[in-house]
Amino acid sequence: MRGLGHEPGRWRTSSYSSDQRQGNCVEVVLGPTRKVGLRDSAHRGHTVLEVPVHQWVSLLRSAGYS
Repeated sequence: MRGLGHEPGRWRTSSYSSDQRQGNCVEVVLGPTRKVGLRDSAHRGHTVLEVPVHQWVSLLRSAGYS
């Protein structure tokens, strides 16, 4: 599966975000505890949603990402 091979701890901005100049983006990070963090790039200091890696992979596969 592509996408989870990047370095842990580095936030990545979604390439599918509609308008990156306005900050309407989702950012994703692979955490050290085998969890994926998701945050709103316009509000980086707010709450981060964390999901286990296996659930993130399942979501991506169900959306047709491989």
